[in-house]
Amino acid sequence: MAHAYIVDAVRTAGGRRGGRLAGVHPVDLGAAVFDAIAARNDFDPKAIDDVITGCVMQGGEQTMDLGRNAILASKLPDSIPAVTIDRQCGSSQQSMQFAAQAVMSGTQDIVLASGIESMTRVPMGSTAVLYMKAGMGNYKSARLEEAFPGVMFSQFDGAEMIVKKHGQTKEALDAYSLESHRRAAAATQAGAFDNEIVPVEIETPEGKEWHKVDEGIRFDATLEGIAGVKPISETGVLSAANASQICDGASAVLIVSEQALKDHGLTPRARIHHVSVTAGDPVIMLEEPLFATERALKRAGMKIDDIDLYEVNEAFAPVPLAWMSYLGASHDRLNVHGGAIALGHPLGASGTKLMATLLNALEKRGGKYGLQTMCEGGGQANVTIIERLS
Repeated sequence: MAHAYIVDAVRTAGGRRGGRLAGVHPVDLGAAVFDAIAARNDFDPKAIDDVITGCVMQGGEQTMDLGRNAILASKLPDSIPAVTIDRQCGSSQQSMQFAAQAVMSGTQDIVLASGIESMTRVPMGSTAVLYMKAGMGNYKSARLEEAFPGVMFSQFDGAEMIVKKHGQTKEALDAYSLESHRRAAAATQAGAFDNEIVPVEIETPEGKEWHKVDEGIRFDATLEGIAGVKPISETGVLSAANASQICDGASAVLIVSEQALKDHGLTPRARIHHVSVTAGDPVIMLEEPLFATERALKRAGMKIDDIDLYEVNEAFAPVPLAWMSYLGASHDRLNVHGGAIALGHPLGASGTKLMATLLNALEKRGGKYGLQTMCEGGGQANVTIIERLS
């Protein structure tokens, strides 16, 4: 089978809800990362066969094929097609895997995988809630309700279920969250994100400036401060401080074939070693990365110790903690530059965002293999394993 290679991976710095990226249209966020990919790599962008864009809240400003609109708003040729997909939080990780599969099948040579999400301008859940409030229907059909009576498929409930099932404590969740901020702060101060972040021009009261530092990082975070945040529910342990931050952002990964490397003189940074996706219990929902990773490693003929670095999306602190415990993975190799608790989780943009961070971290640390996974709505999980080449 033919190989698929990663030539480049970029992302915007995250913006808090109502923060520095709130004034930027999601289409323009996407255009910014598309332009950066073209500017950073010496090839004719007309050769791009397709753009696959992940986005979860496809409503309002994120409708009408968001990926195609971002192409039209960018400096890329209008002749490039695009499609927008939804696999919940794994949307752009799936866009990356679809891109790799297209290249590995030999049907396409250059595919741009991407993700865009403005959680400020198109709030989480708004696409379903607005219709339900207007009496225009519910995402649960009669047959789905019959299969899962009274279940609202809540990620918050699923995370609390993981806490109980795996015997976790709020103290452990809060300590993990503090470490996420510490790692993200250290990475920022050391310039570890410089090669992956695309500056975005924004308007501020002081005038125009460039947004290029993740806004959600608490550089002065303390365990006392995190522990003092009130839990979301009276009976639970999850709080806003030990869950991912609502975030605005966009990201992109350029994936090409071996022929494209030769034709355009491109240098690969990594090879796609394995891609897979699984599904399990849709109620506990967020536990699937544990089993998806176990299956992926088996199919790839690898063990967890063969992986130098892992990126496991920090949707909620219970997820990476359960993942580490189940797989016997080392915290020293997990989310080494911090995760979504500090950096933010821009839903559909997180998949390609994590890949940009994973690839750069592998290069900085001299690692060979990296693994990325994340929990997703409906009890799904993608797993991508890459081999660093440069």
